[in-house]
Amino acid sequence: MAPNFDDGDSVYNFVVRDGNGVKGMVDLGLEKVPEQYIQPHHERIDKLKASSYDRPPIDLSMLDGPQHSQVVGLIAEAAERVGFFQVVNHRVPIEVLESVKSAAHEFFGQAPEKKAVYRKGVSPSPYVKYGTSFVPEKEKALEWKDYVSMVYTSDGEALEFWPNECKEVALEYLKASNSMVRRILEVLMEKLGVTLEESRMDGFIGLKIVNMNFYPICPNPDLTVGVARHSDMGMLTVLLQDGIGGLYVKMEEDITDAGKKGEWVEIPPIPGALIINVGDTLQILSNGKYKSAEHRVRTTSTQSRVSIPIFTTPRPNEKIGPLPQVVERDGVAHYREFVFEEYMNNFFGKAHEGKKSLDFAQINSF
Repeated sequence: MAPNFDDGDSVYNFVVRDGNGVKGMVDLGLEKVPEQYIQPHHERIDKLKASSYDRPPIDLSMLDGPQHSQVVGLIAEAAERVGFFQVVNHRVPIEVLESVKSAAHEFFGQAPEKKAVYRKGVSPSPYVKYGTSFVPEKEKALEWKDYVSMVYTSDGEALEFWPNECKEVALEYLKASNSMVRRILEVLMEKLGVTLEESRMDGFIGLKIVNMNFYPICPNPDLTVGVARHSDMGMLTVLLQDGIGGLYVKMEEDITDAGKKGEWVEIPPIPGALIINVGDTLQILSNGKYKSAEHRVRTTSTQSRVSIPIFTTPRPNEKIGPLPQVVERDGVAHYREFVFEEYMNNFFGKAHEGKKSLDFAQINSF
């Protein structure tokens, strides 16, 4: 039954509890954003006031040539100053990237009842969840986004339980990115002066999650956000965005002579490129040298948008804290040690609010 768009409970039940999602609401011919999705003024994204990120993508193939040290420097500088960079020649086949975007559209283009079978509490697997917004029961204003989240445990479980519309190509995308993620982390550890044993590295990136995000057309994009400002909880996030745009990153440090510290810049889509975000875990391990990227997403009134992130995170039982070699160099630890599952529970237990997730681990102010 169609909701009464002027009734908050009716909208919430239709979108969240019944699993129709934001797309289900839009498909009914929605002409204005319901009140539950209107963001406070300070959280809205003014497209006209944002500048565009103008740094070229980093060519990862050059890590194997005479310019290795120069490329290492570019990666480390971006991780230190922005927490974000784009990469090309990453060895993830372009046809896989195109296929995974198409698969995302195919999944979200289904009838609501086909997607709703993966809702929390009814999904055939605890490793597959279809939902909307981030933590809708805790949010003052809902995010204009639907998603399906797929936790990787094994190829067999992925092929058995992930949705048929996207499982094969999502698995291919995940596996094709693994060596790139490991290589980038090795480079960043090298710049820290740290050598990690294989088993330790495996523990830090042992939990992998593929999300497919869908941002339906929005009648009032200036009033909403697709994703509120936040940082990711893990080590590195690999993000594929389509050609529509709408991703904004907050500059941690000045990146030009003119300075951009504290500004939000839009990340223009580059065909064939992947986005790499530093997550909270890597900021903690580096004792604050590398910065997790605070980012958010704007909606659009012209086209529905998809993005497909791969979150590489520690295993839940992994101990996390500043690496001893880094603390010895710095002379003080800025973060305490904890078991990663504690961080996950804290992260998913609250609405997005910038980088406040790091307060859980921080013990000294910078």
